Amino acid sequence: MDPLEPVVTPSQTPAEPLRVAAESSSALEELATLDREPDVEAWRVRWLGRRSQLALALRGLGRLPASERAAAGRALNQAKKELTEGCRNRLAELREQATRRLGALDVSLPGRPLPRGGLHPITLTERAVVAAFAAMGFHVIEGPEVELDYYNFEALRIPADHPARDAMDTFWLAPPEGADARRSRPLLLRTHTSPNQIRFMEANDPPIRLIAPGRTYRNEATDATHEWMITQTEVLAVDRGLTLAHLKGTLYEFARRLFGEDREIRFRCDYFPFVEPGVEVSVSSPGGWIEILGAGMVHPEILARMGYDPEAYTGFAAGLGVERIAMLRHGIRDIRRFYENDLRFLRQF
Repeated sequence: MDPLEPVVTPSQTPAEPLRVAAESSSALEELATLDREPDVEAWRVRWLGRRSQLALALRGLGRLPASERAAAGRALNQAKKELTEGCRNRLAELREQATRRLGALDVSLPGRPLPRGGLHPITLTERAVVAAFAAMGFHVIEGPEVELDYYNFEALRIPADHPARDAMDTFWLAPPEGADARRSRPLLLRTHTSPNQIRFMEANDPPIRLIAPGRTYRNEATDATHEWMITQTEVLAVDRGLTLAHLKGTLYEFARRLFGEDREIRFRCDYFPFVEPGVEVSVSSPGGWIEILGAGMVHPEILARMGYDPEAYTGFAAGLGVERIAMLRHGIRDIRRFYENDLRFLRQF
C-alpha cells in the first residue's frame, strides 16, 4: 500500500460518480499551483491512487442502475484521463524548469579543489616489487602474521640456542587464557616473511616460484634506519638445476626494474642460517652503498626436511625490506617519516 493513500474501510460506500467527475476541474486548478515534485506525487495519490474517490467510484459502477451506468462511466473515465495527463504534463514542466535552472549554472567555474586520496608510498613500493618479480614468473602467496616458533625459527635452522635469534628481538605472545604454558606451542609476531616458504613447501612440490610480501615485527628501538614494524618480501625458487648464477641474474633484473639501468649493484658474501652460501645485495646511493636484501641458496637440510631430494633439487631465496627500497628510490633518509602520518610528506607520492 502507498503510505500516502488514505485508508478506506470496506464499509464505505463509493462516492457519487458524477460528483467525483465534476471535482476533477478543481483538482487540475490545484495541480497548476504545485511547484515541487513531491507535492505533485502527493496530489496524484490523493486523486488517482487506488483508494482515491475516483478509484472507488469506478469500482462502484457495477452497483449503479443500468440506465445510469454508461453516463457515469464515461464521465469518470474522462476525468481520470484528464487528471492523468495533467499530472504527467505538470511533472514534465517542473523537470524542464529544473533543467533550465541547472543550465544557467557554470559548472566550470573554479572552486575549492576536492582533496584526493592516494596509496601510501610503502604500498606503492610493495606493488612495484611484486610487479617486478611477477614479470619474471613469480606468484604471490600470503601467510599469518601471528606465527608459530617452529615456522619462524626452528624450520629455518634457527634453534632455541642459535645466536641468530639475538638479531631478531621478538614479540612473544602469551598462551591463551587457561592453556597449559608447558604444553602450548610458542606464538610470536613473525620477525620475517621466511615462514611462508616453509608453509608453502610443506604443501607443494617443485617447481616453485613465489614471493610473499607482508608486515614483520621486531622488538627493537627505532631510529633513522630501523622500525619495530617493517614490510618485507620473501622470494623463493626451487627447481632442478638452479644455481647461484640464477639467483644473481634474478636479483640483477629486479634491481634494474626498481632502480634503473644506471644504478650499481653489489653482491657480497654473508651468513644466514637458512641458506648456503649466503649473500647480501647493496645498491649504490649518494651516501654510499645501502644493503637492500639478504639472499642465498636454500640450505639442503631445509629441502630434505620438506621432503625434497637435495641431490635432485636446488633453490634460492631472498628477503628484502620494502621501506629500505622506498628510501633509496625517493631519497628519504629517515624510515620513520613513512609512519608519522604527516600529510605534507605523504601528499608528495
